[in-house]
Amino acid sequence: MLYNRDPFPLPVTYDEWVKRARVNLPIASFDYVAGGAGLEETMRSNRKAFLDWHIRPRMLRDITNRDLSVSLFGHTYPAPFLLAPLGIQGVIHPDAELGTARAASKMRIPFTLSTVSSRSIEQVAETMGSSPRWFQLFWPNDLDIMKSLVHRAENAGYSAIVLTVDTRAGFGWRPRSIRNNFYPFLQGEGMANFLSDPVFRVKLKQPPEQNMYAAISLFLQIIWNPGLTWEQIPILRNLTKLPVLIKGILHPEDARLAMGLGMDGIVVSNHGGRQLDGEIATLDALPKIIDAVEGRIPVLFDGGIREGVDVLKTIALGATAVLLGRPYIYGLAVAGERGVTQVIRNMMGDIDISLANAGEKSIAEINRSLLVPADVECEY
Repeated sequence: MLYNRDPFPLPVTYDEWVKRARVNLPIASFDYVAGGAGLEETMRSNRKAFLDWHIRPRMLRDITNRDLSVSLFGHTYPAPFLLAPLGIQGVIHPDAELGTARAASKMRIPFTLSTVSSRSIEQVAETMGSSPRWFQLFWPNDLDIMKSLVHRAENAGYSAIVLTVDTRAGFGWRPRSIRNNFYPFLQGEGMANFLSDPVFRVKLKQPPEQNMYAAISLFLQIIWNPGLTWEQIPILRNLTKLPVLIKGILHPEDARLAMGLGMDGIVVSNHGGRQLDGEIATLDALPKIIDAVEGRIPVLFDGGIREGVDVLKTIALGATAVLLGRPYIYGLAVAGERGVTQVIRNMMGDIDISLANAGEKSIAEINRSLLVPADVECEY
């Protein structure tokens, strides 16, 4: 029998990670991660949607050799999840995105770096070496700076661009952050990609090292782009040869528009319930988007993933892979790189044993036959 001899063992369940992170973090930083928009009904809906589906396992199948891998845009990854873009990680741990990057690199899990990160595109690339990484783009209202960010990501070895479109007017109404007077951009936090950007810097009369106030002011003027529309998407598509995914899609008609404009993938997401209270849960939105796409491009999923069975349910409903968000950030808060590594290991182990107990041996073979609606009597 194996015993855990670590005098300070790391958590296992999501709730345990949250509890430990709450102790470790200042309340403002914890609420930044834990909180959502409005009354946080969207966050609760994201979780409730998973309870609406039950797994119907099959028995006495050969599950000796199991395959968790997924393939996306010519690359094969060891598990059906990526680390989601979560910005301003410097308020969570001193290592910020570099701690996350080291953990992702060690486990060969793709890390998606946020535009509003505490460490730059190049710093994360140097840390990760040849390990897979994607870049998430908030399209600023300055086209020259947008182009510079994309070119920097391409030159630094990122293998996909993830355009997030549900934050064009800024962050949602988040009462916890308002109550805590938590506005890290005003202190220059989350601006690493701009302070290091040659196009951004040339627009300043003085470098940020001499006048940070002016740099913050310019950043706040350009970071959000409420005028961004579908008509402008071809600019990005023609700018890079990298695969471009569009994140924040909840309506099947938007999925069709994205495909028509040459997007290589879709991420079904409501920003973890952080942008608009009362939105449709991501898992509820997923099936109609899968039907609209008709298998022509990959559909990824973001929102409410907490354990291995959540991943199986999402893939059974048609997603190619999922994005893991809050779980790994709580890992970072608790133990830095070691915490993120442990969250990844736990999730991979959970997916593996859950796949076996469902009577399946491959992520690629999962389909809707694995599930039954919770409110419908099964007919075996």
